[in-house]
Amino acid sequence: MRAILPSLSDVGPLLGTTLLVLALTGCAGSPKVGDPRDPWEGFNRSVHAFNTDFDRGIGKPLAETYQLITPEPVDTAVTNFFNNIGDLMVLINNLLQGKPADAASDGGRVLVNSTFGILGFIDVATSMGLEAHNEDFGQTFGVWGIESGPYVVLPFLGPNTVRDAAGWYVGFEVDDYWEFDNADTRRALLALELVDMRADLMRTTNIVETASLDQYAFIRDAYLQRRQYLIYDGDPPEEEGYDFGDEAPGAAPTVP
Repeated sequence: MRAILPSLSDVGPLLGTTLLVLALTGCAGSPKVGDPRDPWEGFNRSVHAFNTDFDRGIGKPLAETYQLITPEPVDTAVTNFFNNIGDLMVLINNLLQGKPADAASDGGRVLVNSTFGILGFIDVATSMGLEAHNEDFGQTFGVWGIESGPYVVLPFLGPNTVRDAAGWYVGFEVDDYWEFDNADTRRALLALELVDMRADLMRTTNIVETASLDQYAFIRDAYLQRRQYLIYDGDPPEEEGYDFGDEAPGAAPTVP
């Protein structure tokens, strides 16, 4: 696993270098594709193909093996553990978005699950009526009015926009569990989380592989629609056209 996955210290520079190359490429010439949300489609499709091959050769087999050898209660406990860590990030973003009630619920979830839920391995908070939310720095930037920028597929990280990639990097920097002093512990946690996430997505990815003629376009459209849905908390405006700023609250859709 250490030889396959990039080290944690390499992820930030990898992301920054990729975005720099894309920016220079975007300035070098006009897009040759029809969807203005995706001016780097040629590059994105190449990275998508790389990620797909990597997943088929390594990610999916690891996830299938994990599912095979891991009892369902243990699998659920591992997912709960990482969700509990994620709730801390959700709390921060709800505060930054001006949602104190949701942030209080997130804080309650972390407190209850970290104590009564034994470090988060048991999701006690949900049964107590403390709702789980889904917020990240990419959504926060959208709520603040920052435009999404073009769609971009990143190595290993998959579908993004420029704004979401920047949000991911900010989250990466502030996420507490990257701060373990022991590098082996950091890598082990990263590997476990990635395999657990891939295993949880097994059914969804199987549907995508069998139901879509153009997997790349299907994932792109689903991702962009999902992100807009999340930024507007389930009530996005009706689109009249495409514009890189359409997802930002308060931005009027424009026809290209």
